Amino acid sequence: MFALFANTARSFLASRRANVAVITGLLAPALVGFAGLGTETAYWYYRERDLQGAADVTAFDAAMALRSGQTNSAITKAASTDAAKNGWRPTGGAIVVNTPPTSGTHQNTNSVEIILTEVEQRYFTALFSRQPVPVSVRAVGTFVSSGTACMLGLDKARNNTVQFWGNASAKFQNCNIVSNSNASDSFSVGGSANVTVPCVSSAGGDSVSSGLHLTSCTSVTTHAPTAADPYASVPAPPIGSCYSGAIGSTLSPGTYCGGLSLSGNITMNPGVYVISGGTLKINASANVSGAGVMFYLTNGAQLSLNGNATMNISAATTGTYSGLLFYGDRTMAYASQTINGNASSLFTGAVYFPSQDIRLLGNFSGAGGCMQVIGDTIYYTGSSTFTTNCTTSGMATITVPGAVSLAE
Repeated sequence: MFALFANTARSFLASRRANVAVITGLLAPALVGFAGLGTETAYWYYRERDLQGAADVTAFDAAMALRSGQTNSAITKAASTDAAKNGWRPTGGAIVVNTPPTSGTHQNTNSVEIILTEVEQRYFTALFSRQPVPVSVRAVGTFVSSGTACMLGLDKARNNTVQFWGNASAKFQNCNIVSNSNASDSFSVGGSANVTVPCVSSAGGDSVSSGLHLTSCTSVTTHAPTAADPYASVPAPPIGSCYSGAIGSTLSPGTYCGGLSLSGNITMNPGVYVISGGTLKINASANVSGAGVMFYLTNGAQLSLNGNATMNISAATTGTYSGLLFYGDRTMAYASQTINGNASSLFTGAVYFPSQDIRLLGNFSGAGGCMQVIGDTIYYTGSSTFTTNCTTSGMATITVPGAVSLAE
């Protein structure tokens, strides 16, 4: 009996006919896991590629928005919507928008960095780990600058948004002219006007009868991108209680209600002068000087600067209102501000009336030509020289926008 049992055992142990099935059964979980790992790894790579496409589109669109002057908060909000439309899954994911980028080769104010993250769930590979798989991609959109400008018309629809007329004689050295209007005559030169400028950029068309001399371009660049308002984020100053004292030879910052009339020799202390209603009037033969000053016109206030007055005023070079000399309340839409001046007057800084028409009728500019003109529309019939060689003036840069591309 014992011999029979021993023979049977040896026969069973020597048999190999079922080994494949046994080994297969033992390795089945591992085989399934490895097959699942391959499938899921391919899916993760697919999601990464899909996510990269969403990041690329979003970065390109964000750079276009940046070029047009949209705020960082608006760009971030639009980027989240844009990324979701192009394949990013916001549930369990995250988006980071950096302007300028915080890494890479394009850490400049013309670029936007988009970082998209998704968390992918495990299925087969959950046999090995319960941790979800993070997928992260990055893209950077940028736009090139086609130079800088000294004069910018902001209105996007009106005719003759930037117009040189009459006996205007203007020279622009190392700075350009930009009109954001899409009208067919967005930029115009007529009458006996004579304008010398490197380049002119118009979002619409141009109407030039004569007198335009381009020193760096062969013709007006039409149907161009609009330029951003460099002072769009500057807040309006607070309107304090009305000044009730006498106007002497020395003037201090404050709120002047019902206008301000200046005669004789006036020295202005640095600071913000709020003109609330009425007229800011500088009379004939007045001699007004001051450094680090800004006039803020609100509640319907208007300018009346006599051409026979002598003015030597300059904006602050640092702080919230750096570079701003005249600042018009944005809510005073379509008001008209007229500035006269003689050849001895110096307005060093930005003449900024973003929602109003500016009429420049005098022969004046800033010290060394350092004056910017930014308005809803601009009508120029004076004689002066403008330049961008003004690194110490405190003025912001008016960037002439160029092409948008993916940089990283």
